[in-house]
Amino acid sequence: MEFRHLGNSGLMVSEIAYGNWLTHGSQVEEDTARACVRAALDAGVTTFDTADVYAQGRAEEVLGRALKGERRDGLEIFSKVYWPMGEGKNDKGLSRKHILRGAEDSLRRLGTDYLDLYQAHRFDYSTPLEETMRAFEDLVRQGKVLYVGVSEWRAEEIEQALKIADEMGFDRIVSSQPQYNMLWRVIEPEVVPVCEREGIGQIVWSPIAGGVLTGKYKPGQEIPAGSRAADPQSGRFLQGPLEDQVLLERVQKLEPLAAEAGLSLAQLAVAWVLQNPNVSAAIIGASRPEQVEDNVQAAGVRLDPELLARIDEVLGDSVKRDPALTKSPENIRG
Repeated sequence: MEFRHLGNSGLMVSEIAYGNWLTHGSQVEEDTARACVRAALDAGVTTFDTADVYAQGRAEEVLGRALKGERRDGLEIFSKVYWPMGEGKNDKGLSRKHILRGAEDSLRRLGTDYLDLYQAHRFDYSTPLEETMRAFEDLVRQGKVLYVGVSEWRAEEIEQALKIADEMGFDRIVSSQPQYNMLWRVIEPEVVPVCEREGIGQIVWSPIAGGVLTGKYKPGQEIPAGSRAADPQSGRFLQGPLEDQVLLERVQKLEPLAAEAGLSLAQLAVAWVLQNPNVSAAIIGASRPEQVEDNVQAAGVRLDPELLARIDEVLGDSVKRDPALTKSPENIRG
């Protein structure tokens, strides 16, 4: 396993992080979830990412139990707050009330007394950003959170938060967690340049595009049984790409390029995001330990510039680049 700094902070994270969105507490049984976490630990993964909303808290609980007994100082545990966690009017968003309650609940479910990184899961347009930043700062001062980050924020929103932190003497954001992969590059035009300038690292999710970049979804063929797309809950996130036959055909053409590099398609996809120097870690998910064992082999891989150019040529206009595609709900607390 290779390790990188999280942005310009002093925190080191594993290049491959393990995440449990759509798996722990919902898609896979707990024994399998624990086996996946064990496979990640055995491969040298030290960074684990979750969120309170994943399976409505159950994902945090499963991860907490799976990590019990591990040396806490040897791990980096990340969680997030924003999405609804109840029916109450204050059970969502980035108000002071919801952030402080959310942090306490996440700590309890994870069985830890601090989070290495606590992230705003989206931008909250109905709460003053100063209120949000002060709530995060108070958690840092209390020792319950070591670093603060954001997820799926636009460049101008990150800049607003940095301005407030500088003016009010708060700790700055050290990380951004966006979707990023060969097919989804919407952070490159605006978010990455701001983050590079300000010392913020990317912890990217969906490096294999929900499994699309593994090549298992073949054009004109049935969705494989047991795959993420076959699951009623997670399959809805893949509807668009799986209906795009041209995209699926282009992904198949990446297979010989991966083979030339001595990689599986999934390893090529994970290695691809790690070529971006602004990326601190790529989050992988898994429903089987073998998937973890395959994906972690992308750590430390360096891809030839010529290969990267050939990938771009194969994918062509299937790549999404519009920064406007990064957006948060306007009425989360409406």
